[in-house]
Amino acid sequence: MMTEKGMKKRRFAWIGLLMAGVIALSACSSGGGGAKNAAKADASSASATLEELVPLAQKEGKLSSVGMPDSWANWKDTWADLKSKYNIDHTDTDMSSSEELAKFETEKNSPPDIGDVGIAFGPVAEDKGLTLKYKTQFWDEVPDWAKDDDGDWMVAYTGTISFLTNKDLVKNPPKSWDDLLKGDYKVAVGDVTKASQAQHAVLAAALAFGGDEKNLQPGIDFFVKLADQGRLALTDPKLPAIQKGEVEVALLWDFNALGYRDQIDPNKFEVHIPAEGSVTSGYASVINKNAANPEAAKLARAYIFSDAGQINLAKGYARPIRQSVKLPEDVESKLIDKSEYAGAKPVGDFKAWENAIKELPQTWLEQVQSKIK
Repeated sequence: MMTEKGMKKRRFAWIGLLMAGVIALSACSSGGGGAKNAAKADASSASATLEELVPLAQKEGKLSSVGMPDSWANWKDTWADLKSKYNIDHTDTDMSSSEELAKFETEKNSPPDIGDVGIAFGPVAEDKGLTLKYKTQFWDEVPDWAKDDDGDWMVAYTGTISFLTNKDLVKNPPKSWDDLLKGDYKVAVGDVTKASQAQHAVLAAALAFGGDEKNLQPGIDFFVKLADQGRLALTDPKLPAIQKGEVEVALLWDFNALGYRDQIDPNKFEVHIPAEGSVTSGYASVINKNAANPEAAKLARAYIFSDAGQINLAKGYARPIRQSVKLPEDVESKLIDKSEYAGAKPVGDFKAWENAIKELPQTWLEQVQSKIK
């Protein structure tokens, strides 16, 4: 997720927690199936605080996530904290937002517990009945646009589409879409048919050239020009490919780009928000209705929205949703200068964007990918 898979980036507020109910639940996930466990969890701890969840989660003792790899938005520190503070073991399988929901829907034997999806996929998960409701005590700090009405999904952090440039391969790193179009290097955008990060890159270009969620054609037209020049790369811009020098310029969430930069070599890469404009969006926490470890999943969400969890995300260069959280100075200093975000716009019409995403894969295949050389 960054990835799509990995550091899902990502400025908002938070979640409210009601009071805990009966603590009668909790057959461990080793027993008879996630759906039964999740149903009990829904009844007993739908409004529990982080502290109230700890003993319930510890009975399960483990947690599986999808689309939340260590390298994305510094999830590794959150998983390390869950282990050191609460003794919860964790595993992740990296995948795109659409793949996460497919996994939620089809995996019955060993269902994943929690996922991190692009915000447009939150309502989709809710509509399909895939989510377990849970509001944390920070609910009221999350703006209405960044959560559904009863805890099926909630945005933990935001990101803005940026350019990551390998300066060993590109002499003049692009700072604008116009620079990008005039370059002589290949540009990696990722899988627009599946990945939320790549889809938002198309929206970012559309916004920069007069389009919006209802009109992605200006963004499509921009990528058609790159494809016609033979400059769209099929390489998926993930950490391994970037480390190997297989990516010249990549379109990534700012938190992914900054994370990759510092992970590989801060002096080798340059990161900029495109001057003409970009898009800011968020990634949402979704808990699987059929989770094998529903209490551990709720504890993870509660921790993600706590001060410590939000600072962990900021350490991964994502912008925390809770504006009240004060970031350490050394964390704040590693982020892109705020002046570069002047042209960045949040997603304004989520319903229109949700509809646009349904058509975008086919449009991309027909108008753009068919031209890639």
